[in-house]
Amino acid sequence: MSFRDIAAALLVVWVWGVNFVVIKWGVHDLPPLLLGGLRFVLAALPAGWLIARPALPWPYVLAYGLSMGVGQFGLLFSAMAYGMPAGLASVVLQAQAFFTLLLGGLWLGERIALASLSGLLCASVGLWLIASTHGANMTMLGFTLTLAAALSWALSNLVVRRASQAGHRPDTLALVVWASLVPPLPLLAASLLFEGPARIGTALADLSWRGGLAVLYLAFIATLVGYSVWSRLLTRYPAGKVAPFSLLVPAVGLCSASWLLDERLTMQQLAGSACVLTGLLIHLSGGSLFARLRRPA
Repeated sequence: MSFRDIAAALLVVWVWGVNFVVIKWGVHDLPPLLLGGLRFVLAALPAGWLIARPALPWPYVLAYGLSMGVGQFGLLFSAMAYGMPAGLASVVLQAQAFFTLLLGGLWLGERIALASLSGLLCASVGLWLIASTHGANMTMLGFTLTLAAALSWALSNLVVRRASQAGHRPDTLALVVWASLVPPLPLLAASLLFEGPARIGTALADLSWRGGLAVLYLAFIATLVGYSVWSRLLTRYPAGKVAPFSLLVPAVGLCSASWLLDERLTMQQLAGSACVLTGLLIHLSGGSLFARLRRPA
């Protein structure tokens, strides 16, 4: 990769890592479902007049929008509103890689490699270590909702894989933008039902500049800028060269949460986070390592 593209990948890592701190700021001012609805209203603005519709049948776009927008982000925003620290959320959400692995094997019949199973075992130990610290600086509700968000992210990954198996090759940015048309209505309806018009009205009337900037950052920087740069990198390089950069996202999430939110993790949470990230590294790179070990000298 060229120096310019490495810098672009690191920029996306920084944008997506700091994203968790911004979500925490956002849910401080706005109810989580309302925040999610506003984020996708703004993210969908380029659809139609700036970005062409992805070459994908509408059922795939609808399924991706529901799993990614309503599921992943609706649950993640709720998790962070109800007791999930931003730094830990950036780590636990990476369980999506292993949910994708398991669901891909069950639903799509994909073969699960030994390295991926080893990574899954290591990450499972890490998630158990983190989960067992509930009541300290994390609620079990927040942890459970974050895991549910990771499962929803995995479902959105499977929608894309299923589309690929059917012969479709949609542009990632176009898919994200057009799928953003799907979540606003269900998220805003759920906000009206569960968060109530009084809370919504008060939150909008008392919205601070930080809360407003959080909505803009989530919609335009994290979504449009992040996915556009990431998509460009994926079109220029093999996924194996680009994907490892995503391992740095939770590292940035942990560091930025510590710096900007003064979050402090327990030793057990740090050990669990290390296990999850090690499991991810084994999952992404262990196959080539195992192959070298089996190769005759």
